[in-house]
Amino acid sequence: MTAPVPEGGDSLSIRPARRADLLAIVRIENASFSQPWPHDAFETFLGEPGFLVAVDETRTIVGYIVSDVTPNYGRNLGHVKDIAVHPDYRESGVGSALLTRALSVLGAYDADSIKLEVRPSNESARRLYRSFGFDPLRRVPGYYDDDEDAIVMIYELR
Repeated sequence: MTAPVPEGGDSLSIRPARRADLLAIVRIENASFSQPWPHDAFETFLGEPGFLVAVDETRTIVGYIVSDVTPNYGRNLGHVKDIAVHPDYRESGVGSALLTRALSVLGAYDADSIKLEVRPSNESARRLYRSFGFDPLRRVPGYYDDDEDAIVMIYELR
């Protein structure tokens, strides 16, 4: 087990994802989700400003976030598509650091609001999003492949 990220995240850096990071990202994805994204799904987001990785002091990828901004009826909508933290680093501030940076990046790219989808059964993720000010907007029945619903949450930037 690796050491948790120290308070303040002094040993953690966040940077744009690179092609060389994809194997580590896919490993974290596979360890985190019962229905993981495939490798090529991540490839399509390379170069997006909201595709970020968290790197510890040993240059190990410990988490990532995939997000982007798209025009939507005259407003720019940010979308957090995927976020995960290596199991050994959970509950240590990595997810919060990634989400903080992604919200900043999406805001810099003129997002008016940011949405995400989360499983009702993923209480730790829902708690994180609520702590950032995301509010539940609606429930989407059968959203996930295993037929679990999704809760769409929204965060207003402007």
